[in-house]
Amino acid sequence: MMLCRRVLLALPVAVAARAVAAQSTWYAVRGPGNAFFVDMPGEPIYKVIDTQSPGGTAFAYHSYSLEYRRLSFVAQTALLPADIDLRQPRAYLQSVLDDRAQRLAGGKWTSVNWRDMNGVPAAESIGSVQGGNVLRQLVLLKGRRYVSLAYLAPADAQRTPEADRFFGSLRLGA
Repeated sequence: MMLCRRVLLALPVAVAARAVAAQSTWYAVRGPGNAFFVDMPGEPIYKVIDTQSPGGTAFAYHSYSLEYRRLSFVAQTALLPADIDLRQPRAYLQSVLDDRAQRLAGGKWTSVNWRDMNGVPAAESIGSVQGGNVLRQLVLLKGRRYVSLAYLAPADAQRTPEADRFFGSLRLGA
């Protein structure tokens, strides 16, 4: 009887310890050359995606993606080549938003919030995707460095502690 009572008393402590351990599995992602830092709820898959500017200059996107439960997290960055016109950063970011909006339900964002983030132009946007999911993204431009955070989740999980930590943890580097 005493052993059973000890096991029952220890069970909540073990469950709480496991919950704390699950919360502490966050992984600090460091972009190439310390371009940015962001926290993700696990170790992401890293890929280099080769692409070209409209003028034909080759460059690479560095992509970090993670599927976590029913949530998707993606952080991407690229050092944009000189033939991409960045004299009006907001216009460039708007073109990125317009391009991505083509994949949204209805072809447009539900909301776009423009702001300055640590002295650089940024836009946070939210839009519905086919199948009932919602895409939340943050795009910014620091000089020629482009950074994008994206979070895809069911509509009822648009604002979760994981999403808030992911977006809130972004720090720009060199």
